[in-house]
Amino acid sequence: AIAMTEPGAGSDLQGVKTTAVKQGDHYVLNGSKTFITNGQLANFIIVVAKTDPAEGAKGTSLICLETDGAEGFERGRNLHKIGMEANDTSELFFNDVKVPLENVIGDTEGQGFVQLMQQLPQERLNIAVQGVAAAERGLEATLAYVKERKAFGKRVIDFQNTQFKLAEIKTKLTVAKVFVDHCIGLHLKGRLDAATASMAKYWVTDIQGETIDEMLQLFGGYGYMTEYPIAQLYKDARVQRIYGGTNEIMKLLIARTL
Repeated sequence: AIAMTEPGAGSDLQGVKTTAVKQGDHYVLNGSKTFITNGQLANFIIVVAKTDPAEGAKGTSLICLETDGAEGFERGRNLHKIGMEANDTSELFFNDVKVPLENVIGDTEGQGFVQLMQQLPQERLNIAVQGVAAAERGLEATLAYVKERKAFGKRVIDFQNTQFKLAEIKTKLTVAKVFVDHCIGLHLKGRLDAATASMAKYWVTDIQGETIDEMLQLFGGYGYMTEYPIAQLYKDARVQRIYGGTNEIMKLLIARTL
């Protein structure tokens, strides 16, 4: 697991309060984390902590914690979410947890914020890839449904409104996929910058939410039933605009390049 988010610090990673204080040949971890994916199951956790709180972002380090037998480490609740039920998402607590000094990532401490910034474009691209894939899965399910379901004596797909809606959705998803493929190409060449990754993350997840909502409407009442895959896709889509940095944060990062 990667333990970044705290009760009082989400997209603003500089606001992290968890500390890792040097004592002899180890660090002592204190603090709490929340919304941590795999938090209930993981026995290897990368903890974002302040090794020098006075230095702000420059005092942030990534500390590797092996939880098996770690005294003072506790897992809180497995949090109940609107969607993404297949993932465990947890609270984590660190109460004087001892971690060897060599468990800091990098040759010196204080590199954590830079290390996170270097990898966040890839995380945001991953979210965009997920967004395209989920929306395409929704379109596949929706096309199958409207070709089978009948209303007023004809198939739902034979109504012009259905055709226009699906034509719009297919176009938006095609544009999204082409842009994401372009970003993947940049990433493979080591040229994907933070602003472009932010564009992919925010725009694709907005399109994901918008198109899946439109598709659910075509299912009528069945779209609101959890046994239909479009309902799960609808629930899972909402968090895409929040994690990995909110879409509002993405726009701020893009705006800095103007």
